[in-house]
Amino acid sequence: MNEREDDAAEERRAGGLTTGEVARRLGVAPTTVRSWDRRYGLGPAAHTGGRHRRWTPEDLARLERMCALTATGLPPAEAARLALDETATGAPVPARDPAPGPRPAVRARSRAGSGLRLGDVRQECKGVARAALRLDAAALDGLLRDAIEEHGLVAAWTEVIMPTLQAVGRKWESSGERYVEVEHFLSWHVSGALRRHAPPVPADRPGAVTVLACVPAENHTLPLEVLAAALAERNLPVRMFGGALPVESLVAAVRRTGPAAVGLWAQSRTTASRPLAQHVAAIEWGVRGARRKPVVMTLGPGWAGQRAPGLPHPSGLAEAVAVVESAVRG
Repeated sequence: MNEREDDAAEERRAGGLTTGEVARRLGVAPTTVRSWDRRYGLGPAAHTGGRHRRWTPEDLARLERMCALTATGLPPAEAARLALDETATGAPVPARDPAPGPRPAVRARSRAGSGLRLGDVRQECKGVARAALRLDAAALDGLLRDAIEEHGLVAAWTEVIMPTLQAVGRKWESSGERYVEVEHFLSWHVSGALRRHAPPVPADRPGAVTVLACVPAENHTLPLEVLAAALAERNLPVRMFGGALPVESLVAAVRRTGPAAVGLWAQSRTTASRPLAQHVAAIEWGVRGARRKPVVMTLGPGWAGQRAPGLPHPSGLAEAVAVVESAVRG
């Protein structure tokens, strides 16, 4: 069959869909559908006989609108009000602004959640988190794109994407390793958004290249991907080597490219190696009398307690970009 199983066998021959079928269509749990019915009155408009409730195409459209509105970060109660009002009027109803006047340059922060402990974060985090939990690829891609275009890559990563990734990580760590698929799904879509947003890698300029790599046994590449995109935005050439680069290959890459800076990412203390960072920092190239060495950045939480004297350890994306810009100028 397919084509959504022939539109759920023609909406079960016009008798309507069950709650379970509606939940599968929306990508949410059946308990979520029942909760929206109980809390916000989003249940089937008409009741049929028997124990099982049946949802019509109009009922489904109302729930789809509810999903779309909550994906933007709108609180569920407000999203339900709008979805119900639109059903009654047949026209989209604008969300209520908290106060008249021009919109602030920075969006409001929110402590409300989506089952994740987000804390005091930008409003967009809620929408990104909800889309990730629903495994809603289209909504997630749109929200990530909007955040990057509105705030810029560095601010979007620091204030929207990273807090949401951290909240998802805490969620699966505290729930017996459930939600691992959500973290992988969100990471994959963030990686895709970064690649779509970043401009083409600029041409090499002598002494301006940055080498980015994970240390051996480390595969957590996403922070390096965002740093590579941020450097490309600033027209700084990058050589990205990704996860778990062997020591011999890292040394060969540094010798071949003669970089101004090298970023070594370690997520775990068990993978960070101060001797490795110091060895890379001691590599020289160039003609006699004008030899150069790279500025080696130790990146990531794994370097806590392993930091090497004289090697910068940027605390975030903006600081890492500043270190590279300084190394290229110097």
